Amino acid sequence: MDSTAPEESDSETAPPMAPLSQLREPPATKRGARTRAALVTAARRVFERDGYLDARLTDITKEARCAAGSFYTYFANKEEVLAAVLLEAQEDMLHPGMGRVQATDDAYAVLEASNRAYLEAYRRNAKLMALLEQVAQVEPEFREFRRRRADAFIRRNARGIAELQARGVADREVDPMTASRALSGMVSVMAYHAFVAGDVRDEGGPVDFEALVSTVTRLWANALRFPGHR
Repeated sequence: MDSTAPEESDSETAPPMAPLSQLREPPATKRGARTRAALVTAARRVFERDGYLDARLTDITKEARCAAGSFYTYFANKEEVLAAVLLEAQEDMLHPGMGRVQATDDAYAVLEASNRAYLEAYRRNAKLMALLEQVAQVEPEFREFRRRRADAFIRRNARGIAELQARGVADREVDPMTASRALSGMVSVMAYHAFVAGDVRDEGGPVDFEALVSTVTRLWANALRFPGHR
């Protein structure tokens, strides 16, 4: 979140948010699938409400309205149900990255749309993002999956920057990967402080979302010396 632009294709799939090896095969029956789904939904509510460390399996089964023993039919422990929660949410939390910017595209508009999509997803999943911050501190395996996923989006953004450099839209003297790490990190940190920590505020109130999108996009464009943004 390599000092040269990587060669991976844009079809590269982002790593999952959690270790798939921790999950069992899905239930074979509709009833089993419903019970498992209820447990995953309940686990997300409990994790977001109480935090990972303080969440108890009995609270999850109570929230899911199922017997405590039913939990172990589908999950071995708290780590496993957390993996299921994260994998279910990962598509909604997917950072689109800049992707490919075609010669006919307005590069600034593409950049703004990418930042908007990321910030909207972050705001929508703010409680889960806060949970991820906590889990990353105590679970090394989850921390590694999080790092790999962030790196995949940084590589994607680096490819977008390299393409803009080739078109003469972005400053050719900056290293695409280093620039991507710095600029992607800026947006991620701003999102955390705006939507999780809540310490980015406007005159005592919540941060203005449109102003946030506009500001981080302009900073990206200024840093890469887009024409008209130098």
